[in-house]
Amino acid sequence: MTEQTGPTDPTAASNDPLEGLRSELAGLQTEQAAPALDSIDTMGTAELVAAMNEINRGVPAAVEEAAPAIAQTIDAVTERLARGGRLLYVGAGTAGRMGVLDASECPPTFGTRPELVVGIIAGGPHAIQKPVEYAEDNATAGARDLHDINVTEKDAVIGISASGRTPYVIGALEEARSRGAFTAAIACNHGSAIGRLADVAIDVVVGPEFVAGSTRLKAGTAQKLVLNMISTLSMVKLGKTYGNLMVDLKATNEKLLARSQRTIQHATGADAHAAIRALDSVGGSVKAAILVLLTGIDPAQAKGALDEAGGFLRKAIENHR
Repeated sequence: MTEQTGPTDPTAASNDPLEGLRSELAGLQTEQAAPALDSIDTMGTAELVAAMNEINRGVPAAVEEAAPAIAQTIDAVTERLARGGRLLYVGAGTAGRMGVLDASECPPTFGTRPELVVGIIAGGPHAIQKPVEYAEDNATAGARDLHDINVTEKDAVIGISASGRTPYVIGALEEARSRGAFTAAIACNHGSAIGRLADVAIDVVVGPEFVAGSTRLKAGTAQKLVLNMISTLSMVKLGKTYGNLMVDLKATNEKLLARSQRTIQHATGADAHAAIRALDSVGGSVKAAILVLLTGIDPAQAKGALDEAGGFLRKAIENHR
């Protein structure tokens, strides 16, 4: 009769396929449990709100620590976009959704083409709303997804992973590097695998989560803050704003149309009727309407003047005053 392998048999651990992964996760700050929060299930609602708000206070400070790497990434992204490249976010789960969210907000906010800033998530679009089991473990799929959108040396690829070890993101970054793209990695642990792989490592170390291991919380907030900076500040450097005004927005609904009109008024001092007339005269372009009102240029010439200025409204105004 064959002897049964008991739970204390030393061979049991050596044959455990998850032993290495458990050991790896045990060393990650994002997987730790904060001792001060070990009784949250006994707290009242007001106490819970206060405790969660308190632990979230450290997120902006962690982002600030990563500011030099974020600035370096923004400069690299801006340079790629200026010469016709794309900004590609890659992640799984919450991290992937953060990339998709940031990318999807760029066309209405900055008037960009949908293919300029793209969010790629493990498991495909279906994974935005529902988890796709084991998609994040597939490094081959990450490489394939980058291959399928024909990443080139003109592009900037940002890998996002709270743990910094997601195989899907690693595969994507390896493919991007092999094709000469600029790469950056946003992780919430120091010395991450994706950080070692990328041209720039953005380590935003937020520490243990309110609910241990739930990286949709502080880690997700940190990722959103960093992505806000990367996309927004790249667009500012590309002339997508005038001061802090959103002058390349697309008025796709009544709220955005009203915002367009108010933006023109704010930039020019014109009244609502003049702003509406100027906007209509240039086919809905906020930039061109402001240029017309501030310089008196003929509306038919406004688009050409903006093109001549590389899309920078301030430069176009200076050229025609």
